[in-house]
Amino acid sequence: MKNLFKYIAAYWKYAIVILALLVLQAYCDLALPAYTSNIVNVGIQQSGVDDVIPAAVSVEEMEKICLLMTEEQTEDVLSVYEKDSETYRKEAYVLKESIQDDEEELARIGKIMNLPMMLVQSFSTGSEMTDQIVEQLKANIPDGILAEDANAFDILKLLPAKERSQFVEAVSEQMSALPESIVEQAAVSYIRSAYENLGIDMDQMQLDYLFSVGGRMLLLALFVMVLSIFVGFMASRMGATLGRDLRRKVFNKVISFSSNEFDKFSTASLITRNTNDIQRIQGVTVMILRIVLYAPILAIGGLVRVFETNTSMLWVIALAVFLIGMILLLMSVFVMPKFKVMQKLVDRLNLVTREILTGLPVIRAFSTEQHEVKRFDAANMDLTKTNLFVIHVMAFMMPAMTIVMNGVSVLIMWVGAGSITKGQMQVGDMMAFIQYTMQIIMGFLMLCIISIMLPRAAVAADRINEVLTSENSIGDPEHPKKLPETSRGTVVFDNVSFRYPGASENVLEDISFVARPGETTAIIGSTGSGKSTVVNLIPRFYDVTEGRITVDGVDVRDLKQKELRDKLGYVPQKGVLFSGTIRSNIMFGNPNGTETEMEEAAEIAQATEFIETKHKHYESPIAQGGSNVSGGQKQRLSIARAVAKHPDIFIFDDSFSALDYKTDVALRRALKEKTADSTVIIVAQRISTILHAEQIIVLDEGKIAGIGTHKELLHSCDVYRQIASSQLSEKELAADLEDDTVTGNSQPGKEENAHA
Repeated sequence: MKNLFKYIAAYWKYAIVILALLVLQAYCDLALPAYTSNIVNVGIQQSGVDDVIPAAVSVEEMEKICLLMTEEQTEDVLSVYEKDSETYRKEAYVLKESIQDDEEELARIGKIMNLPMMLVQSFSTGSEMTDQIVEQLKANIPDGILAEDANAFDILKLLPAKERSQFVEAVSEQMSALPESIVEQAAVSYIRSAYENLGIDMDQMQLDYLFSVGGRMLLLALFVMVLSIFVGFMASRMGATLGRDLRRKVFNKVISFSSNEFDKFSTASLITRNTNDIQRIQGVTVMILRIVLYAPILAIGGLVRVFETNTSMLWVIALAVFLIGMILLLMSVFVMPKFKVMQKLVDRLNLVTREILTGLPVIRAFSTEQHEVKRFDAANMDLTKTNLFVIHVMAFMMPAMTIVMNGVSVLIMWVGAGSITKGQMQVGDMMAFIQYTMQIIMGFLMLCIISIMLPRAAVAADRINEVLTSENSIGDPEHPKKLPETSRGTVVFDNVSFRYPGASENVLEDISFVARPGETTAIIGSTGSGKSTVVNLIPRFYDVTEGRITVDGVDVRDLKQKELRDKLGYVPQKGVLFSGTIRSNIMFGNPNGTETEMEEAAEIAQATEFIETKHKHYESPIAQGGSNVSGGQKQRLSIARAVAKHPDIFIFDDSFSALDYKTDVALRRALKEKTADSTVIIVAQRISTILHAEQIIVLDEGKIAGIGTHKELLHSCDVYRQIASSQLSEKELAADLEDDTVTGNSQPGKEENAHA
C-alpha cells in the first residue's frame, strides 16, 4: 500500500485542487436534504410560512397577543413593529425594515411571542383544554358583567394587570412541558391565520415559497453535477498522467536492464507489469480521488448535520456502520489474499499465450495444437476460477449492503413516526435524517468498495516498484574514462572467466586473445562451448567474472555504455527486425545517414537483389519481428544495419547461417573490402565462413583449444580438425594439409600467433 500512495503523492498539486472541489461538492450535497426538509415542513405543512414572527399582524390580533404577555414583553414586541394603515385591508402592525434581516433579534422576539401566539390560536380555534381555562376565568368574574357569548380575550381584558400576569405565568408553566416543536408549529399556524385575516393570498405565498426553494435546490443540484464532472475530469487527468509517467519510467528502466535482469523478470511478466498493473493503478487512483477522499468528507459532514437535525436516532447510524464494518471484514478475510494470486496467474496466462503464438509454426508442424490448447485452457481456467471466486464473494456485498440500507430506512421511519406523534420531530426532519443517514452509509459503502480494490492495486504497485528499484548489475562507472582520440578498435581479452549469476561453475575459463583492426577474428566450437557468450561480453550484455576486456587499452567497464556501443556494429545470432520499412531498419543505427550509405550497406549485405523486387523498394513495410521476410533476408538486413553504422568493431554472432554458400561467399568478399580498417569478430558454425580469417579461436567447453589460421589449426588442434572433417571433404582436407606442408607452416606459427 505504501508504494501505491507514494506514486499518487507525487501529484499532490492535483490532489489538493481535487480535495478542495470535493469539500465544496460535499457541502452542496449535504445542503440538499435541508431543502427537502424545508419543502415538506414549510412549503407543504406550513403553506409557505417561514417567518419566526408575523411580518404583519392586524391591530386587533396584536392586542390579543399583548393580553398574554407581561408589560415588559409587550414593550419589547411593539418596539419592532410600526403601524401601517394602507397596505392591508385592516390596520396592521408591520415589522420595521431594520429588523427584517436581523435574525438574532427576530429569534429573541420569537421566543417571547411563541407561547402567546399558540394560546391565541388555541383560544380562537377552541379545544377541551382552552374551554376549561375559559370556564375557570368566568368563575372569577361576578355575574352580570360578562355577556353570554364572551370569549377568553373579553375575560382577560376585564382582569386587572396583576391577575392577568399571574394567569399568564400559570399557563406558561403548564405549557412549558410541551415539546418546543409543538409550540413552534402552533405559532406558525397562528401566523398563517394572521396573514389570512389581513387578506394575504396564502396559496400564492405557498407557491412562491415552493418555486423559490425548489429553484434553489435545482440550481444547487446542477452545481453539484458540474463539480462532480470537473472533479472526475481532474481525477481522470491525474490518473492518466500517473499511468503515462509510470509506463515511461518502467520502460526506461527495462531498456537499461542487462541480461541478468531479463533473466530475473520474464518478458511476459514485464509486459503485464507495464500494461495490466499500471492500468490497475491508474484506475484505482481515479477511484481514490473520487471516492476515498470524498467518502470521509461526506460521512463526517453527514454526522454533523445529523447532530443538528436530531441526535435521538444516532444509534441507528451506529448500528448501520457496525453492520457494514462486519461485511467489510468478511470480504477482507476471503477476497484480499486472492489478489496477489490473480496477478501471478495473469503473468502465467500471458506467458503461455506468448509462447504459443510465437511458436505457432512449430506447434503446427508437430501437430500439437490440442496439447497447447489444453495448456492454455489450464492457465485460463486457473485464472477464471480465482476470478469467479472473487466475483462471487463481491456479488454478495451489494445485496447485503442493500438490505442494510433498506433496513435502516425502515428503522428510521418506524422510530421517527413515534417522534412525530409525540411532537418531537417533523415529517421533513425525518426525511432529511433518512437522506443524511443514506449519505453517511454511502460514504462507508464507497470505502468498502474501494477497500476491496485497493489491495489488488497495492500488489500491482509493489510489482511495479520491484522493477523500478531493481538494481542494474551493469551500469556506467561514476568516473568514466574516454577512449583515445586515435581509437581504432583493438579488442583484448585478458584472462577472462565468466559464470552466469547464480551458477556454480564458469562457462568461460581463462580466455585470452587479441582482435586487431584490419583482421578477422573467428570463433568456432561445438554447440554450448561458449562462442556467443564470448562476444556478448564485449558490449557488456554481461560483465566478466574474472579478468578484463579492453578496447584500445581501456577496460570496457570503465567506459560509458553508450560510448562503448557506439564503437560496435552488432549482428545477433537471431536476426531481429523492427516494424517499419526496409529503410528504417537499415538506417536504425545511423538515422541521419544518406541514401548512398543505405544503398551501399544493402549492396554489401547482398540485400539489393530482393529489395529491388519489392514494389516499394526501400519503403517496403517490415512487419513486427520481420515476419514478412525470410530468414536469409532477415539476416542480410541485420548485416546491412551494422554496415550502415560504420563502426570500428564488427561483431557477427553466427550471422551467416541462413545464407546459401553463393550469397555467403559474395557477402564476405564485399564485407572484406568494407571492413579493411575495422576489427571483425565472427562467431561461426561453418568452416567455409572462416577459412580465410587471420585468426581462428577454437573453443571447447569454455576453454581455448587452439588459436591460429585454418591450416595451422588443422595440424595443431584436434577439436578443429574434427570440426573440419565433419564439414569438408577428404580431398579438401588433404589439399589444405598438403599445401600447409609445402609452405612450411607448423605448430610454432600457432604459438607465435597466440603469443602475439
